[in-house]
Amino acid sequence: MATSRAEKVREFLTCVICQELYTDPCTLRCDHTFCRKCVTAYIQTRPDAVQSKMIPCAFCRQDTKVPDPSRPVEEWAGQIKPSIIIQGLTDTQESARRTTGDESCNNCCLCDKLGETTPGTAWCPDCEESLCGRCSKIHHGSSATRDHELCDLSGEVKVKKRRKVMCKGHKGEQVKYLCLDCNKSLCQSCCVVYHRKCDSVVTISSQKTRIKLELSRKVNGLKKKLLGKSKKIEKQKSRVCEIKANKASVKEHITSTANRLVEHIKHKEKKLLDELDTKTDTHISQVRAAIKLEEIEMQMYRQHCEFIDKALVWDCEMDLYDAYQASESGAVELGDVRDTDTADTRRIDDIRFIPYTANVQHILDDLQLGKIGVKYQTGSCLKSSPVMFDTTDARVEGDVEKPDLRDVTVLLVNGIQTVVVTDTENKCVKSFYTTNNQPCHSRLPLDDPPCRVTQLKEKQVMVAVPESRQIVTVEVTPDLVLLSTITTSKGYYSLAVLSPSSLAAGGTACVDILDMAGHVLRSVTTHKNRTLFTYPFYMCVNNKGNILVSDWGKKSVRCVTSEEDFVWRYASTGDRALRPYGISTTGTGDILVVDMNTSKVIQLTESGEYVRDVLTSQDGVRSPLGLWSDKHGSIFVSDSENIKEFIMP
Repeated sequence: MATSRAEKVREFLTCVICQELYTDPCTLRCDHTFCRKCVTAYIQTRPDAVQSKMIPCAFCRQDTKVPDPSRPVEEWAGQIKPSIIIQGLTDTQESARRTTGDESCNNCCLCDKLGETTPGTAWCPDCEESLCGRCSKIHHGSSATRDHELCDLSGEVKVKKRRKVMCKGHKGEQVKYLCLDCNKSLCQSCCVVYHRKCDSVVTISSQKTRIKLELSRKVNGLKKKLLGKSKKIEKQKSRVCEIKANKASVKEHITSTANRLVEHIKHKEKKLLDELDTKTDTHISQVRAAIKLEEIEMQMYRQHCEFIDKALVWDCEMDLYDAYQASESGAVELGDVRDTDTADTRRIDDIRFIPYTANVQHILDDLQLGKIGVKYQTGSCLKSSPVMFDTTDARVEGDVEKPDLRDVTVLLVNGIQTVVVTDTENKCVKSFYTTNNQPCHSRLPLDDPPCRVTQLKEKQVMVAVPESRQIVTVEVTPDLVLLSTITTSKGYYSLAVLSPSSLAAGGTACVDILDMAGHVLRSVTTHKNRTLFTYPFYMCVNNKGNILVSDWGKKSVRCVTSEEDFVWRYASTGDRALRPYGISTTGTGDILVVDMNTSKVIQLTESGEYVRDVLTSQDGVRSPLGLWSDKHGSIFVSDSENIKEFIMP
């Protein structure tokens, strides 16, 4: 009785988020109590709460106002008043547990109820009880508890309790059911009251395998996207370095251009300065020559004055006469002679600079050193481009010849991604997968070379073997196991499953609709009396159930219905002829096609219009043949010897 009461108290003091005793408990406006760290963690998972600046209750979803929402989100829970009473009870519970040595997982709960003390060796998460070895056998043998999974307590194992989700509308009832029609989780009362007319109400435990498989697929897709984003970020970071280097180069080019123009202007400046020097030197020479001549004349005038003065002093008749005669003859007047000597030389009067300011300013205003050219990506190039994720060598033990892969498809078998390919040269089907972080493979030999492979069921593929006119069904575990073989009336190269009871098969110049026994139901061969196909050696089915045929003989991709109706045709325009091989559809309905001529994977719309080149030789695609894609953005391309996986960031 005391044990039961203690369990009730412990349940009352357990946080519904972390399923542990409260740590620093705080109570919201709705009176529900949680660990403060759990409230903080829960807020960070609710972007709507951060936006509305409210703290939602993880139990009843009621909102609690934050006293100071301007503070960081990590401090919101710290603003809620602590639950002193709950904290005191928690401390008391922990103290009592340490004093009595009562550990919920140490002793067998069933034996305790009988007054016995037996160490527990197993823990039942469903019943939340520890059990001894004897009680574990009884527990497992009971029809009500035989499906419970027990956790071994013999080692140092931390027991994780399963979170019990209680119904919001029916207090005290646990949510254990799922309505597939309404996509809602329910308690037993909800099933009876609200969903009794629904056709698909099942237990959540019955859907556990399916949910785990879907989660495995989802997490695989997310991990690939995560890696793709990481590689894209690395690529963008390297692009930043390239942009910086390009900026430095362009900057240097601009500076070089401006410097050349400055040098040209400086050359003009030097030319004007040199011309100024020349003309100034000439002017100075002319002035100095004039000065020299004036000095000579002054000397002659002095001498003549002295001669006349002496003649006057001496008063000699002959001296006076000679002086008079020289004066009258103009022998001392040299001005006329000077003017005659310099008549042929233009004398510089003044030197000044006449700037073409208005003209130069106009030229400078109109001067264009150049422009910054920016090349923008086109609309289609703005979309994400696939990033190389992995490359698998198709050569395996048992191969005699060099591999020659013709087709590829991918399955998710028990959460394990499995790549299945056909090898015509070694006459076998191969599967590649990874388990326990180790790469593995399987090899299924056939009597004749296989061509195309297509998925039939979750763990089954069908393979076309044209030389022996056979279609074989193979189970993928992920190892390969031959299940059955059917013989057809003609050899088929390509296959595509239309429904659980029919498939499309491409042979020479025809596409036949077969039943699962290989009998021809009808043939799609002509449209308006014209032959539709030559070599329809690759095909797939789109989300509308129409058949997409890749025909390298007609150099085109055609879309037809299983009822023999023609829908559309795509062929490349211009000088380059399309040589289509592998073909697949994406999760958005777009079409991917291998173009062997250019080693590209091109993208078409659902209606057959060209969009862009998705993969090229620069992405590592060399002579591609097979092609497969999924809704998560993964693309598998096979050439003769390798399988390359690309992921969409």
